[in-house]
Amino acid sequence: MKLKKGDRISPLVKNLPPSGIRKFFDLVANTKGVISLGVGEPDFVTPWHIREACFYSLEQGYTMYTSNWGMPELRKEISNFLYKRYNLEYNPDNEIIVTVGASEAVDLALRTIITPGDEVLIPEPSYVSYKPCAVLAGAKPVVVQTSYKDEFKLKEEELNKKINSKTKALVLCYPNNPTGAIMEKKDLEGIARTAVKNDLIVISDEIYSELTYNGNHVSIASFPRMRDRTIVINGFSKAWAMTGWRIGFAAGPRDIIEAMVKIHQYTILCAPVMSQMAALEALRNGGEEVEKMVKQYNQRRRFVVSKLREMGLECFEPKGAFYVFPSIKITGMTSESFAEELLKQEKVAVVPGTAFGESGEGHIRISYAASLKNLTKALDRMAYFIENLTKNKMVMDKVMES
Repeated sequence: MKLKKGDRISPLVKNLPPSGIRKFFDLVANTKGVISLGVGEPDFVTPWHIREACFYSLEQGYTMYTSNWGMPELRKEISNFLYKRYNLEYNPDNEIIVTVGASEAVDLALRTIITPGDEVLIPEPSYVSYKPCAVLAGAKPVVVQTSYKDEFKLKEEELNKKINSKTKALVLCYPNNPTGAIMEKKDLEGIARTAVKNDLIVISDEIYSELTYNGNHVSIASFPRMRDRTIVINGFSKAWAMTGWRIGFAAGPRDIIEAMVKIHQYTILCAPVMSQMAALEALRNGGEEVEKMVKQYNQRRRFVVSKLREMGLECFEPKGAFYVFPSIKITGMTSESFAEELLKQEKVAVVPGTAFGESGEGHIRISYAASLKNLTKALDRMAYFIENLTKNKMVMDKVMES
């Protein structure tokens, strides 16, 4: 019996929607002269001494597999980093795993803890991978909406509304992609209390932890009784400008990390040794470059927020990551139509808010991981676009009145 083409694909995969970000950037790829404010990637090159560490490792012949867990010396530096920066203590021998980016760590964490039929709480707007990864792990993703009026912070009362006997885990992403929101200590207290009360496992994606502008990042794992129910995920892509190196890590309770290593060893085996050597150098000697990059991001952040408000757009001040999530509701357009028309008419690429969940409707994501020169050009074009929209709307209103 010959299989039909449609029968060869798992229904689980077949029903997964394509990434809203990738779908939009297919349009960008076919448009010349675009200024892109859509990519969630630093515009900085990886610092030279980090690249040099990779070159040196190649010259010395480091081209082999490492332990499934990752290089012991790298795990030790990760342990030191988490303790010094966030007061988190993890044994580098059995509570830390080196992964192929933070994305693999999220996937491993979900596949490790999920039994088919479990529910996973995912605050939105959020990073596009969480829901599909939960589905592929056999879970039902349950959205918890956050809102502009709360600066897109997860509220304890909203979280409690979604919890039932099937709820297994909560995915947190603060500082947040796409909104730039952060959760301060007082904000996390209620979330931690709820997690303990309902015996939830928390997957805390802290990839933007080093990119905050008004105070230090706080990890939910540092709260009483939270360490043993939290998987802390982080990596080198954002703070050290190492996106293409694909290097991340997870830290958590021994039983969970050991189980994650099982999946990792059968699917990935280990992260590339050259990337691990580079990450080791980043942790040991890369702090000064991170500070310089954060300083420039902060300058851009203030500039972008100011320009958006001058256009008449509502925009809360992001306090982390390198994104702004302004409301475009005054234009009367949907997020997707706004982004498409802005690209078509002014050759400026932004991401529709709906790429990050339904609660992103009426918003767009702008990345300020771009030069001030390009930011200035792009925002001037965007201001012209909005001004024309306003004029056209006024003309149409007069026509309708007459």
